[in-house]
Amino acid sequence: MRAGVTASRARSADSAWQRWADFCALHHLDPTLQDIRDPVPILQVYAYRYRTGSLAPSQRPVRSRTVEDSLRHVGQTLAALGSPDPRLNAAGRIDFRLQRQLSCYSRQDPPPNRVKPIPVPLLMYSLTAALASAHFSLHAAANMMTLAFFFLLRPGEYTGAASDSTPFRFQDVTLLSGNTKLPIFTAPLTVLDTATFVTLEFTTQKNGVRGEVIGLARSGNPTFCPVLTMIRQIKHLRLHHAPPATPLATYYHNDRPQRVTSAEITNLLRSATRLTSHLYGFNSRNISARSLRASGAMALLCAHIDTDIIRLIGRWRSDEMLRYLHVQAKPVMRNFSSRMLSGGSYHLLPNTSVPMF
Repeated sequence: MRAGVTASRARSADSAWQRWADFCALHHLDPTLQDIRDPVPILQVYAYRYRTGSLAPSQRPVRSRTVEDSLRHVGQTLAALGSPDPRLNAAGRIDFRLQRQLSCYSRQDPPPNRVKPIPVPLLMYSLTAALASAHFSLHAAANMMTLAFFFLLRPGEYTGAASDSTPFRFQDVTLLSGNTKLPIFTAPLTVLDTATFVTLEFTTQKNGVRGEVIGLARSGNPTFCPVLTMIRQIKHLRLHHAPPATPLATYYHNDRPQRVTSAEITNLLRSATRLTSHLYGFNSRNISARSLRASGAMALLCAHIDTDIIRLIGRWRSDEMLRYLHVQAKPVMRNFSSRMLSGGSYHLLPNTSVPMF
């Protein structure tokens, strides 16, 4: 059962259970709650202390979602042992008392600190600056930044950071020239330049269907393009004889493989933002590597792409995608006032209470 979730999720559950066990030991309670007729009040006290920080790992107050997650770990650990989940009522739903308590915490929470989408000109500026550098680490970071934007990737899929998502590998890439598949491991490097289409194949990436392929054509820009960016990255890997299983987010320094990190991409983006922040309405603290997924989704929204299509490309399984999109973007809202005037002129069909003349 532990293997049914990611390693990081399993470790998080272990840590949450240990905190719950310590709490129960302090109050001389059986952590399985088998001898408690109504365990919900105990869970409520635990949730309150976690919320206020006395039980939280940081020893500081936490958000409602963090409290909810800790309670979920406790309930699911007991369920994994074959015991009833103490959070649930007879109907299998979260107990009303816990539900109201968590709802209260949610209302008290400060506004969510959502990542800001990054305008394309700023991304292009970052790419140009990085490619002008002599450092391969910057080249690779800029390449991964570009691919993350166009493919709406999660950080663990385009960096070397530990994550629930699996990074894409060299062997997951296909280049096409027209309808002809190019042998990316053996074709002359000049032949790679003829590619007009690039695909990534999902293996164990989060929310991806194994074996499914997503592809993009050239963007029309001579550098900020998914196809040309992938060609640059493949050439670097080929020149250093990288094996097929090499993560795409790899670059070589002194012939030793290194992984692009989220911090390197964040530093690249923030450096560019500090120089151009007056043009785009936010400062460098508003963005990070995690902004790239939102940036790609926002660019599609501003291009009037249907939200269902955006959700398919980004592999969102629910309306959680909407948290990434911002109505602050001027292109989204530009024509709404005039369209409201035209759309607001209408007649209602009369019902029986409307007098006839």
